[in-house]
Amino acid sequence: MKLNKAKCKVLHMGRDNPKHNYRLSREWIKSSPEEKDLGVLVDETLNVTRQHVLAAQRANRILGCIKSSVTSRSREVILPLYSALVRPHLVYCDQLWGPQHKKDMELLEWVQRRAMKMIRGLEHLSCEDRLREFGLFSLEKRRLWGDLITAFQYLKEGAYKKSGEGLFTRAWSDRTRGNGFKLKEGRFKLDIRNKFFTVRVVRHWNRLPREVVAAPSLEVFEARLDGALGNLV
Repeated sequence: MKLNKAKCKVLHMGRDNPKHNYRLSREWIKSSPEEKDLGVLVDETLNVTRQHVLAAQRANRILGCIKSSVTSRSREVILPLYSALVRPHLVYCDQLWGPQHKKDMELLEWVQRRAMKMIRGLEHLSCEDRLREFGLFSLEKRRLWGDLITAFQYLKEGAYKKSGEGLFTRAWSDRTRGNGFKLKEGRFKLDIRNKFFTVRVVRHWNRLPREVVAAPSLEVFEARLDGALGNLV
């Protein structure tokens, strides 16, 4: 199979990137300020705000189609449609592009609040109470829930533990206060580095209760995490 040179682009990253020109055989490759990879838009500054906008737009369009084509407003109808058709656009691959700024978080949360308002019978409740009534988390809590589950797999699960040995550093201490399995928090000058999974999850992991961290299996950890999540966010 021949390489399609027309589909190849160079994405220059880094503040001091010299932006060299590259070529395949004798043809020069064009540079691009942003590219989409597996549905995630990445630009040369690693700013993912536009990805949030696109995700919210896609989810909103589908939600609008549901609103105009489905007459029922019962939870038995709207909740499954939202979970199957709308929310996947808001959470797809969010471990990579998950929002860290308030404006981006609110943009995605607004879509979920709009979906919850479509369900009749609970208009007197606040958005947080509606989510609790439906057994749902805010998208922010859902992202944190996913991060902590992934961290547990890398730290405790046999199949993942070997791969995660170099991701986290155990904070050894004689102090008995806390969960007994604390991780070392790194310090970085670049704000974008502090948003990486291996950095952002440490602070929340260290705040988990001892009985959650000491769960004997992933299933038990998930069940105990549900109760502890409200104190983290």
